[in-house]
Amino acid sequence: MPNRDERSWSGSEVEVLARAVIRAPSVHNSQPWSLALPGMRAELSERTDLSLPEHDPTGRDRLISCGAALENLVLAVRVLGWATDVAILPGHAPLVAVVTTAGREPPSDRELHAYAAISRRRSHRRPFAAIPVVSSVLEPVIGRLPHGVGCRVLDIGDKNVLAVLLEQASQTIQNHDGLQRELEEWTGGWKADSVGDGLVRPGYDKAGIPWAGLVRRSSVIPDVRTLARRLAAETTLVFCTEDDDRTRHVRAGMAMQRSWLAAVDGGLVASVLTQLLREESVRERMTEDLTLPGRPLFLMRLGYPDGPVRRAARRRPGEAVRRTDDDHPR
Repeated sequence: MPNRDERSWSGSEVEVLARAVIRAPSVHNSQPWSLALPGMRAELSERTDLSLPEHDPTGRDRLISCGAALENLVLAVRVLGWATDVAILPGHAPLVAVVTTAGREPPSDRELHAYAAISRRRSHRRPFAAIPVVSSVLEPVIGRLPHGVGCRVLDIGDKNVLAVLLEQASQTIQNHDGLQRELEEWTGGWKADSVGDGLVRPGYDKAGIPWAGLVRRSSVIPDVRTLARRLAAETTLVFCTEDDDRTRHVRAGMAMQRSWLAAVDGGLVASVLTQLLREESVRERMTEDLTLPGRPLFLMRLGYPDGPVRRAARRRPGEAVRRTDDDHPR
């Protein structure tokens, strides 16, 4: 139990916890969470008012985003020197998880490395360097997933199947008027660092190099052969869970951030794709055609950067922490 003299978080500890949560990736950079810090607990809640009815009608991506924030929160508590008990709540919104301090305990080397990677993590939408990601580098990325979350590293045959599915989903999304309006409302004027980036929007940065982004109305969707060629040059992971429920979606978000931070610590860059998996027909076909061990929730593309890594995206303004017992969600 906490020391009697340590009945509440200090001001500097609040700053550490809040900064870690704010730096988590989220769908369309919406940051759909709030954080309360009563006593020596940390309570993460889902902000259902930040909804995306077209892109995310079930709230799956919102919960994945909350899971990523929870992973950062736990790491921050650990680097402050506290052992943690983490409870993910299976009920309805808003409360997602409670992190309780359980006595003093120094963080492990892995936790220190992962925490340091939080500030260096970016969504990488450009091509990767022509350097293969060998198994010894990939193992720490996928070797410590939370219980109930699976990961599949796609081979060439899998990527050919995936290219067909991506083209199908891209065309559907591009012609979806409501989805395109919502996308413009949420991403217009923001350099999003978000869950939901696609592989199929050809664009150009200042160096004139193609990169991957969201599927918009103006996107030129590559044909299947071009998509397959791009996928073949990348390492692509599919994360899935056995069922679609609240707890598993949060755990999947923790897995996403855990793997992403391990990738950054290993010198890799990555981005995550969820937009194309909003199409249930695509998810069903992907599960069947790739013989996945569960329902796919997101893809992660990763590799070594081909040039300088861009700066972090801006975060949307808003209060990140609520301090008082009266104000935290029940």
